[in-house]
Amino acid sequence: MNAIQKAQNAYRNKAQPVKTHRDTEYDAFARITSRMKAAEARGETGYRELATALYDNRRLWTVLVSDVASQANTLSPDLRARIVYLSEFTRLHSTKVLRKEAAVAPLIDINTAVMRGLRHAAAKPARQATTALRQGGSVK
Repeated sequence: MNAIQKAQNAYRNKAQPVKTHRDTEYDAFARITSRMKAAEARGETGYRELATALYDNRRLWTVLVSDVASQANTLSPDLRARIVYLSEFTRLHSTKVLRKEAAVAPLIDINTAVMRGLRHAAAKPARQATTALRQGGSVK
């Protein structure tokens, strides 16, 4: 490595982008949902991968329910109740999928809807800030 390359590497921005809790939740849902889709596409040969993805999906929903049950959670009571309901549905439906009594599609649809909600909620403050700056205001 020559001196120029060393200098370029020294000044290269190595900082990782800051991830919010919402980004982390989105990534978890995206990874698990992708695994469920891939396992479903493999049919019978993907059963083991599907079972693992369903297990991880249940764990994710358990973490979410634990979070919304906290007194410190700032979500509205209505949204908190919906998350609890979806978690329970996910738990029960996953059992049916594992028994081959139901399709995995509803679980994929729920996760996809949550991902859309997470992206929409994350984009909203950014749009508000951009609008405020364009109108000559300040971002609070």
